[in-house]
Amino acid sequence: MRKLIWRRLALGLLTLWLISLIVFAAVLALPGDAATAILGREATPDRVAALRDQLNLNDSVISQYLQWIGGVLTGSFGESAATQQPVSELLSERVGNSLFLVLVASAVAIPLSIALGVWMAMRRDRAVDHVASTTTLVLAALPEFVIGIGLVLLFATSVFHWFPAVSLLAPGQRAWEVPDVVVLPAATLVLAVTPYISRIMRGSTIEVLESEYVTMARLKGLSERTVIWRHAVPNAIVPAIQVAALQLAWMAGGIVVVEFVFSYPGIGAALVDAVANQDMPVVQTVTMLAAGVYVLMNLIADLATILVTPKLRTAAR
Repeated sequence: MRKLIWRRLALGLLTLWLISLIVFAAVLALPGDAATAILGREATPDRVAALRDQLNLNDSVISQYLQWIGGVLTGSFGESAATQQPVSELLSERVGNSLFLVLVASAVAIPLSIALGVWMAMRRDRAVDHVASTTTLVLAALPEFVIGIGLVLLFATSVFHWFPAVSLLAPGQRAWEVPDVVVLPAATLVLAVTPYISRIMRGSTIEVLESEYVTMARLKGLSERTVIWRHAVPNAIVPAIQVAALQLAWMAGGIVVVEFVFSYPGIGAALVDAVANQDMPVVQTVTMLAAGVYVLMNLIADLATILVTPKLRTAAR
């Protein structure tokens, strides 16, 4: 197990390094000039040249990359080109807001997906199974912004007026201090990821329910609840763990669209503003944070799969 963890960590670090190269090259390839984007098109050439020198934009590409990656390794992400604030200070509140949103959505989506998948498998080929399968398929096909706009129309503007249509927070205010503004963005994420996990869980559970050891458990006279939750679900949950990890990793990047729809003050809105302003340090930092979360979630999924699978646990030893 220890060797496996070190191997996964090494691959994760290699992945993050390759991503850093791609992110740095992509930011450099953005059209326009960061100094011009910050000062505006009416800025004089002297002011643009002075700002370019201040931002080290006149250095070579290799020098810029080494300065940036060195700062990342030491925990110093530089200063925002647009606001001249330290990037860590600029993003601290936004990262907390986004993390809270993802945690709320995950705490609801994962148990709901597993329970829904098992429930559909237990009612295989019945009318309720067909309705639930069709509903999850439709939700899986809808883009996140469509789901978000639908929730706004239903619960904020046209039908009910239960929650705010936009998630505005006062300066210095955190999302968990005003839980109402989190409900609709979190519900959008839940409806976006639940269909994938529940459908995988349904298929896996159906396959396990047809296995010989489940039949043997039933022949022993065990209750159906015991057969399902003690024998079937622990063996059917492995594919769901992998898909759940991928969906949670998707949230780290896909949250941008949801935050934009609800004007939620998270890293998604910060990334959109940074791209518009050619604010390279912020763009690079947010992208690397998302990549780090993706690598971490895949590592956790691999370890969880080993822990719940007896064969893999034995092989790891």
